[in-house]
Amino acid sequence: MSVKHGKIRILETIRQGKIGGGESHVLDLVATLNRQRYEPVVLSFTDGPMISALRKMNIAVHVIHSEKAFDIPVWKQVKRFLREQQVHLVHVHGTRANTNVLWAARNLGLPVIYTVHGWSFHEGQHPVMKWARTLAEKYITRKAQVNICVSESNRQTGDQAFRGLNAVVIRNGINTARFNPDASYPDIRAEYSIPANHLVLGYIVRMTYQKDPLTMIRAFAEALKLVPQMTLLMIGEGELKEAARNAAMEAGITEQVRFDNFRQDVPAVLNGIDIYCLPSLWEGFPIGVLEAMAMGRPVIASDVDGTREAIENGENGLLVPAADSHALSAAIVTLATDAPLRQRLGQKAIASVTEHYQVADMTGKIEAIYDQLYKP
Repeated sequence: MSVKHGKIRILETIRQGKIGGGESHVLDLVATLNRQRYEPVVLSFTDGPMISALRKMNIAVHVIHSEKAFDIPVWKQVKRFLREQQVHLVHVHGTRANTNVLWAARNLGLPVIYTVHGWSFHEGQHPVMKWARTLAEKYITRKAQVNICVSESNRQTGDQAFRGLNAVVIRNGINTARFNPDASYPDIRAEYSIPANHLVLGYIVRMTYQKDPLTMIRAFAEALKLVPQMTLLMIGEGELKEAARNAAMEAGITEQVRFDNFRQDVPAVLNGIDIYCLPSLWEGFPIGVLEAMAMGRPVIASDVDGTREAIENGENGLLVPAADSHALSAAIVTLATDAPLRQRLGQKAIASVTEHYQVADMTGKIEAIYDQLYKP
């Protein structure tokens, strides 16, 4: 297959058009690829804000509707799409996208790169489901030419689960020109009618089991007993959003919790908060944490796999045990009552991202893999 206009045509594919960590990664990657050498095409399996964002960037984007892994009826459609698009390499992001693209790509002889944005198997799953997902991940990692893990802990988990995993680690990077704490932003606090004397906590993430919004609500309710002048901003969507609303109502704190849907102006939202919270049960390498750090916001996050690679407890953020609302509440109170500590952690966070997590570095490492695999 010849290179159109001298460019390597790359398919970037991901399971959904809603924006989470993996989708943010894809947006940053295609925005920073060397467009003189690479021509990205994006395939999603659902619509959503990511699709609109890509079109605004003039990136070719297509949707083949599917919400299931191993959705065999769409495989031929994907194969037809790959042939029509004349891509040279296929870069899949996440398990579900991989299961629905791998057969077509291999059938056409296209090299496959698989980025693992966190494994689909994890603690707390039903043993049969965990076994099945582990088997599926082992299979698709064996069939990819290159596997990329976004954290060393993810690589080690896969290596142990599969009794061997051939993978490289390329951590997520942040566009620090976009996430710039020195830029001017709209007044988010005024938009949400937050009292001027309130400290603002931000939970800006999908409200799913993994991200544990109910622990966030319980911890905030407990912290309010000691520091009443606080507001929690919960921005995102997901299957537990209504449960989180109900939990806030039952705790009697609805006046101090603001719910909203996903917003594309994430830097402005982060600029409007004082503390960023992410009480996840597990993580790959959380982009939301890096974005908050880039904006100089002190982070409180669960002490889990990829997160602990970005945060050194007490140095550039605070780590607490997962699913522990009391520990999260105590950390909230600690930061809420210590402005110098918030300032110090925020400055250390900026330095960490600036030194270690630049999007240009991430993209450069991925481009090197594309060059390695492309055989004209």
